[in-house]
Amino acid sequence: MSALRAPSASRGVYARRTAVAAGLAALVGTLVLNGPAAHAAPPTPPDAATARTELGRLTVKSEGSMDGYSRSKFPHWITQHGQCNTREVVLQRDGENVEQDAKCAAVSGTWFSPYDGATWKDAQDIDIDHVVPLAQAWRSGANTWTTAQRQAFANDLSRPQLIAVTDRVNQAKGDKDPAQWLPPLQSYRCTYARMWVSVKYDYKLTVDSAEKAALEGILNGC
Repeated sequence: MSALRAPSASRGVYARRTAVAAGLAALVGTLVLNGPAAHAAPPTPPDAATARTELGRLTVKSEGSMDGYSRSKFPHWITQHGQCNTREVVLQRDGENVEQDAKCAAVSGTWFSPYDGATWKDAQDIDIDHVVPLAQAWRSGANTWTTAQRQAFANDLSRPQLIAVTDRVNQAKGDKDPAQWLPPLQSYRCTYARMWVSVKYDYKLTVDSAEKAALEGILNGC
């Protein structure tokens, strides 16, 4: 009788091992799919060589006036999906292990600011910087745009125009161009210049002579 039971026992052991293996595979799959999202960043700007070419094609012109300017003429932050506005989308994109509440507000996470190399764990310490500031865009040609065009610019997630950075660093930047302000972290300046040129080129904004010279100097060293 024992000889007859052995194959059944072997099949039982095999079945259990198969079930365990399948369970482990499913668990690994779940961890891969549901694990923390990889760190992301703004869309990658063109390389330095392309940026130099694009910079050479920009119209060089003295900056216009601030007459008529208002941040309200660049509506932001707009709803991107559900209850998530542009700021919350960028916080989610640029942070690590970001958790959001039912209204899409970031309640926890870690954010690395590439402008100054600081790391923050409170979203209140983070500003979403317009790489090309709204007032700078206004003085460079956006004053002639429609409100819809300015809204698209102020909430553009498809280009390297929005980035999560330390609030006080962003406030120090204000609406300055690269001849007047650059990220304190020198290792990021090449990327910043590439981002700046890419945005101005895509939106057909102008550059002044000092701005162009500063950008050329950075890009030539990339």
